Amino acid sequence: MKSTYALDDIDRRILATLQVDATISNSDLAEQVGSSTASVWRRIKAMEAHGLIRQSVRLLDQGVLGYGVNVLCNIRVRSHARDVRGAFEHFVAGRPEILECFSMSGDWDYLLRIVAIDVSDYERFLMNTLLEHPSVGGASSHFALSLTKYTTALPLP
Repeated sequence: MKSTYALDDIDRRILATLQVDATISNSDLAEQVGSSTASVWRRIKAMEAHGLIRQSVRLLDQGVLGYGVNVLCNIRVRSHARDVRGAFEHFVAGRPEILECFSMSGDWDYLLRIVAIDVSDYERFLMNTLLEHPSVGGASSHFALSLTKYTTALPLP
């Protein structure tokens, strides 16, 4: 497990701003958080080196791209042997329609968030790809009716 990073108020303001707009210039960011451009740059570099800031991305609108279906899919693997779990996780890493994968406690082994164009598109993926993988022993799909909240911003301690 990674060690925590001690944040001060300026770090928190930097991170809060970057979680809203990662394209902001260092000079504009420095002005917003009440610090110098050089200090902001050094702080960002230190947070990157520590692994607190991993990457900067642009978020895409899945609806505009035609992905109208979000599915939460519980997966049970055939075996809990390391090679079976590793094969499943390697498979998941290579599938672009699987946006998130969590190893779970309880009745199911994994929880996936999958996007699809429509229900038929998901059915094809489920039947022809996911359930065909040799490590998968079973699946249970739950279709999201609507999106109530979506954020990538973490609360800052």
